[in-house]
Amino acid sequence: MTATTPSPIHATPPAARRAALHRTLLAWYGHQRRDLPWRRTRDPYAILVAEVMLQQTQVDRVLPRYHEFLARFPTLAALAAASPADVIRCWSGLGYNVRAVRLHQVARRIVTEYGGQFPRSLPALLALPGLGPYTARAVACFAFEDHVPVVDTNVRRVLGRVLRDTVGQAAGERFFLALAEAVLPPGHAYEWNQALMDLGATICTARKPLCLLCPLSQHCDALRSGAPIEQPGGNGRSSGNGQPFVGSTRYYRGRILAALRAVGSDQALDLPTLGRALKADFGPADLSWLRGLLYGLERDGLVVLTGKGGGDGEGVRLPH
Repeated sequence: MTATTPSPIHATPPAARRAALHRTLLAWYGHQRRDLPWRRTRDPYAILVAEVMLQQTQVDRVLPRYHEFLARFPTLAALAAASPADVIRCWSGLGYNVRAVRLHQVARRIVTEYGGQFPRSLPALLALPGLGPYTARAVACFAFEDHVPVVDTNVRRVLGRVLRDTVGQAAGERFFLALAEAVLPPGHAYEWNQALMDLGATICTARKPLCLLCPLSQHCDALRSGAPIEQPGGNGRSSGNGQPFVGSTRYYRGRILAALRAVGSDQALDLPTLGRALKADFGPADLSWLRGLLYGLERDGLVVLTGKGGGDGEGVRLPH
């Protein structure tokens, strides 16, 4: 192990500093926490739905869809009993549709293997296919209040700035997970993890952090080292990564699914008709491009190809 990636055992901040961080951030969270619907429940199913939706999607976009999804599939059993097509249709507008398929698969696995009861241990949650380490830890902490760290982009950013002298310059995911576990306050893992997320989402943002408003400003290594300070008044939101979306693979995957949602559950679209719905100038030369998109969607469980091998019967539909 290099000098820039110290062992988490030796990198743990001193007890006095951990206590000061706990006291300050938890007090701030007690007054400033965001009122979010998935924080008003300990139902592991509702929390799972929220955590999957929140992956790569902003809270304000998730809020209305979260309520709609739970109204359509109010229980784990209801989701497991639904068809993949119904779940994909209900996911419309959230993007990254493969999340809907994985969520559906997790629901079916819990129903068939665990009798519809969420596995209670973190190792069992981690063993569920389609449930990544972050989501498994989020369910364990936020539904069952287990003493486990939950490290998302916001948490990593906050810890990386506040504890920059401890983290160094080349810390990887394993280091951050160990560090996050080392600084968990006993008996307050739920509030601490949520507080770190709120701080990263509203103040310690990726761009233009509002350092003068930060409750941890007196404890922050990055600020003490001379990091730029944003004056109060900005909203702290990122303007995005600057990468074009229209015309990208993800753009066309989304349009394909939108076209299939618009037809009947059992109806397939032939490839030329689908192609013209995507591009006004679609022609025979574009078929290989379209098939490439469809093969990727089929691998992800989002579509079913019919009549493979070409010819007039070649088409695509949502999975039953």
